[in-house]
Amino acid sequence: MHTRTFRDRRGRGVRGPLLPMDAPRYRTRAEAFDVAVLEAYAPLQHSYPEQLAHLDIAVDTVPRMRLRADMSVLPDEIVADGPVPLGRVIPAGIDAQGQPTRARLVLFRMPIEQRSATPEEREELLTGILTALVAQFLNLDPRDIDPEFPF
Repeated sequence: MHTRTFRDRRGRGVRGPLLPMDAPRYRTRAEAFDVAVLEAYAPLQHSYPEQLAHLDIAVDTVPRMRLRADMSVLPDEIVADGPVPLGRVIPAGIDAQGQPTRARLVLFRMPIEQRSATPEEREELLTGILTALVAQFLNLDPRDIDPEFPF
């Protein structure tokens, strides 16, 4: 069998992807963040499978809410670093069309990535944020879920 070769007429190099699409390095930053969120959430989901069965996880690029810089007390459903929200619990409810919605944890990718220089720091920050959000959803103290809770 003969493999077909392509000419490099303009000196731009080989055409096509350099890495296979299923290689971890091929992921975009957003996809890599989504995987990190799922990996950080997995131990919590395994610890409370029945309670978290009807909870969705979502990632948003930036927060769509505004917090004033002079706010000293934040709502309980928001985990923030100063005035910048990092995550939020959205309770179950009814949408504008009258359809029921499931409860959801929303993590904000850009503020979290800006606060972590390495993947290890990002993993630690995600674990802390998710622990706080799950504790809020389950109406528990975060230290009941993780005795070494940093926040």
